[in-house]
Amino acid sequence: MKDQPMDLDLSALADTLAAWEVAPTSLTYAPVGFGDHHWTARTADGRRWFVTVADLAHKPYCGAGVEAAPEGLRRAMDTAAALNADAGLDFVVAPLRTASSGASSTASSGATVRRLGDRYAVSVFPYLDASAGRFGRELPPEHRRLLVERLAVLHRTPAPAATPVHRPGLPDRAPLEAALREPLDAFAPDSGPYAERCRALLTDSARGLRHRLGEFDERTARLIRQAPTPVVTHGEPHPGNVLDPGGRNLLVDWDTVALAVPERDLWLCSPDPDDLARYEELTGHRPDRDRLTYYALRWAFDDVAACLDVFRAPHAATPDTAQAWEGLTGAVAQLNV
Repeated sequence: MKDQPMDLDLSALADTLAAWEVAPTSLTYAPVGFGDHHWTARTADGRRWFVTVADLAHKPYCGAGVEAAPEGLRRAMDTAAALNADAGLDFVVAPLRTASSGASSTASSGATVRRLGDRYAVSVFPYLDASAGRFGRELPPEHRRLLVERLAVLHRTPAPAATPVHRPGLPDRAPLEAALREPLDAFAPDSGPYAERCRALLTDSARGLRHRLGEFDERTARLIRQAPTPVVTHGEPHPGNVLDPGGRNLLVDWDTVALAVPERDLWLCSPDPDDLARYEELTGHRPDRDRLTYYALRWAFDDVAACLDVFRAPHAATPDTAQAWEGLTGAVAQLNV
């Protein structure tokens, strides 16, 4: 996120980092990604950590809202930690565990997540001096091939006990359906500068979006009936979540890790038939075109739902809301093709 949260007390964040035995002399906001907030913490000895603060109000775990989010986030972070430490997947950039104490402590006995008030949760990661790719920008073929090979390794790895289970369908379906049914009533006039634009966009697009939502439901039912064998999936292996692409190809942002079909990852990392053939060669699984299409459709509807959530609430004209508007219009255009 580009906008620093105004309701987050930095001194409370610094106090929370003590659980990792990190005593920051500075916390520098890092305006990267979309959804969570990030800081670089530096200590007196010059060491640095990457700190992620998740906004639990916008975590879609199981579609159950903020009540389910803390447990869902903990399970996701524990899964990433296990993939790195226990399964030996060194390309998984995993959260660090809090410091343990006592004779019975082990390397895996600390926590990967700590609460910060009612709304936020904190995780701490090693600081890596490496650049990331960019969301929406396709990787060069040789870099893309390496990412496919990383995913093949991930998908062959036995699932850690904590791994969440992905549920087909849309977590935020009810508000989306309400907005499509009554676009004029979905946004309060005083909610912010994008409310009127959202109303107009949905009024013009509602019929087409409802048609695509029906198609999505048919594909969801077909996927559930087939009951394919799930694997551990990252969930969002796009270039923006790859550090040092073409080099180490490290995967970050594991809060959507879950047991699902491989196509949940594959549709996003590469559309190239040669890459998909390489994946089949490594795993024995031939990517299913219908499922690739399903997850592309789901992603677009997830984007619509997430952006509508931003604009239904009180909001201002900021870099983050501008990014959300760009995401909303892009997803609607994709769905209305």
